[in-house]
Amino acid sequence: MDVYNIDGHQPTIRLNIAANCNANCSNTIFVELLKKYDIVPKKCVKPGFHNFEAKTFKKMKNLNFTQGQINEILVEISEKEDGLDLLLKHALDALMRGEREEYNASMHDASNGYRPRKTYGHGKMLELRVPRARNGSFYPLILGLLRDQEEEARKVAFTLYGAGMTTEQVGEVFGDLYGKEYSTSQVSRMFDYARKDVAEWLLRPLESYYPVLYIDATFIPTRREDHVSKEAYYTILGVRADRTREVLAIVNFPTESASAWVDIFTELRNRGVESTNLVVSDSLTAVEDSVWRVYPEAEVQLCVVHLERNVQKRVKPADKEAVGEDFREVFRTDDRFDDPAQGWERWQWFTEKWGKKYPSIKSMGENARYKLHFTYLGFDYRIRPMIYTTNWIERLNKDYKRTTRMRGALPNPEATMLLLGHVAMTRKAYLRKVPKLNHETRKFAWQEEG
Repeated sequence: MDVYNIDGHQPTIRLNIAANCNANCSNTIFVELLKKYDIVPKKCVKPGFHNFEAKTFKKMKNLNFTQGQINEILVEISEKEDGLDLLLKHALDALMRGEREEYNASMHDASNGYRPRKTYGHGKMLELRVPRARNGSFYPLILGLLRDQEEEARKVAFTLYGAGMTTEQVGEVFGDLYGKEYSTSQVSRMFDYARKDVAEWLLRPLESYYPVLYIDATFIPTRREDHVSKEAYYTILGVRADRTREVLAIVNFPTESASAWVDIFTELRNRGVESTNLVVSDSLTAVEDSVWRVYPEAEVQLCVVHLERNVQKRVKPADKEAVGEDFREVFRTDDRFDDPAQGWERWQWFTEKWGKKYPSIKSMGENARYKLHFTYLGFDYRIRPMIYTTNWIERLNKDYKRTTRMRGALPNPEATMLLLGHVAMTRKAYLRKVPKLNHETRKFAWQEEG
């Protein structure tokens, strides 16, 4: 049982054992066991290392352990507190030393001491002594396997967290899996890899052309210092030329800011987005001005669903159904010969009719900005149902809410961005292709294949 290391330059034998020994080493597992064979340490030089008299080495070297004695030692060690951990630690240490010996022989290198390394797996923290070679290129294979295990555990932990579990619940699940309950701080540290991946993904280079961009917000309770408020988190979704979709950016504004959107669109351009045909947005204040400053050739469509919600908030419950029927007549999508001018005329009729009872609706008919709700009528009738709302992001917003609703207020904006970014980057539904884009004209048409 090779539990000792020989230092050829010193007249002692060094035995590496558990680091929790006391000054006289009287309670150390290996020392207790070795006493059976009349091997007693001379002194403890530092925690975990014991010097033996030189003559002791010969005694140890000539020890002939029977299978029964080996079994006895293993049983006694395993029955001690953390005994299995100790066995595992020494087994890993022995594997790494053996691997270094083979490396030295094949590469004509020499040993160069050890370096400490902590590894975590199966709910256990192990402090290992990693052998070093003189040229510095040696790396034990077993550490790569342990690292892969740690990485996989972190991925599992964050997948559970991203699915809606709290850090406490993730810790409990890992306790069931690995026999050790993880604290919230331990679980949070396991998310480090996810923070890096999400941050890199949100800043990745983008394609040069996206026919359509969608912008919509979801509001999530977020803590800042000593108060909590619902903050807007905006998602920018792009339709790619290959007909798939991808989230281009997620941005957080505590309060709506029109000027900030110039910076956002500028950042998109810096990441590679050179052009787009159409930007479909919720009711952002003056979003069109920001779009046209960065993408002057793009058209802007304001979301009709958001407009309908705004209108319905202004009417009494008894009128909601009738108002809804008239509203849908204004914003119909199935007439291939319809155009923005005709849509605007219908809007004037609607605001005149209901404005008699609700003055706030009448004022909506006098605001020329509402013409941007009818941009979709300038496109092929087959595409209109897909571009007059931000519904494609609305579905993603529901996934956001499902992930965050179990947590109450998120501890800070960074934690919220981590969750939303993870949900967005792993969304598979956007890989399904939308109807075919015809790029021959600027007013592109979408056609069914076949």
